[in-house]
Amino acid sequence: MYGSARNGARCSRTAHTLGARARAVAGSALAGALLLVGCSSSDGGSDDGAQADPTVRQRPKSVAPYWVNPEGSAARQAGAAAKDGKSARAAQLKKIARQPVAEWIDAADPRGHTARVTKAAAAADRGALLVLYNVPHRDCGQYSKGGAKDGAAYRSWLDGVAEGIGKRTATVIVEPDALAHTVSGDCAAPQLREERYGLLHDAVTRLKRLPRTKVYLDAGNPDWVRDPGGLVEPLNRAGIGKADGFALNVSNFQTTASNVAYGKRLSSMVDDKPFVVDTSRNGKGPLRGGGKESWCNPPGRALGEAPTTRTGHKAVDAYLWIKRPGESDGQCRGGPAPGTWWPSYALELARNAKG
Repeated sequence: MYGSARNGARCSRTAHTLGARARAVAGSALAGALLLVGCSSSDGGSDDGAQADPTVRQRPKSVAPYWVNPEGSAARQAGAAAKDGKSARAAQLKKIARQPVAEWIDAADPRGHTARVTKAAAAADRGALLVLYNVPHRDCGQYSKGGAKDGAAYRSWLDGVAEGIGKRTATVIVEPDALAHTVSGDCAAPQLREERYGLLHDAVTRLKRLPRTKVYLDAGNPDWVRDPGGLVEPLNRAGIGKADGFALNVSNFQTTASNVAYGKRLSSMVDDKPFVVDTSRNGKGPLRGGGKESWCNPPGRALGEAPTTRTGHKAVDAYLWIKRPGESDGQCRGGPAPGTWWPSYALELARNAKG
């Protein structure tokens, strides 16, 4: 509906494909990156053989302590464009390639995928930014439908994620859309709602046992559950008291200002918990007059503020790129399947961005 993540992380290649190359450099940061490419949402379904842009570097830790994947789709296509002499195209793609963006953990290999990401991040002296998106009845049967088959399967998957993180540094966004769907009525059957609260609480509890993991429960966006008071009980039931805070605007386009104002109101209702805002594609705000699917690959949008912990607001822990800019929201407006890298849309977001 209003804020659905529709990210659909998938494995477009197996880790085995790059196994020989990774083993040749075992123990190095490059090994982690090569293994990561084998099964990562950062591929977005792209397998064009392009090499990453060698100019991609980690951002200053004091500004954005999150890992930049040097093998992401934008980095590889920027490298290919530069090699082909398409300097203007490469420059635009670098606006995405040089920023830390979240890794949406694979449903089939949670431990392996999470371990590859967190090891690569640790090798670069950065923290991993991760998203859990596998709750049963995910997306209420819409574009990104799916998720674990039941609660037991979800808890087993969650254990794999936790084992993959271990003692390494990570920031985890827990289940985009899950709570807002229970409030908005899209997925609010009493039995399902109770199960979901329990699973989210289990996720927060399990992850907070880890020594260097921060956890943020997704809380939709200002245009979805417009009265933040409606989220207080769901957040409390889902474990906000144990979490580090909540997340807003995941995969949506609401302005940073509207999210900050909304988040501060909600924060005051849940013991002043801080929050993070997804600014990946909100540089021009939401599409007006776009109908009920204005969230789905809207035209004319732009990259938002670069990821940073320097937000200027005490209540806002960070601006993050949680949705991966350039990946489709779903098969609407000519877009490919959700989570698939869409080069033309990536370029539009970059070209419309400030600076």
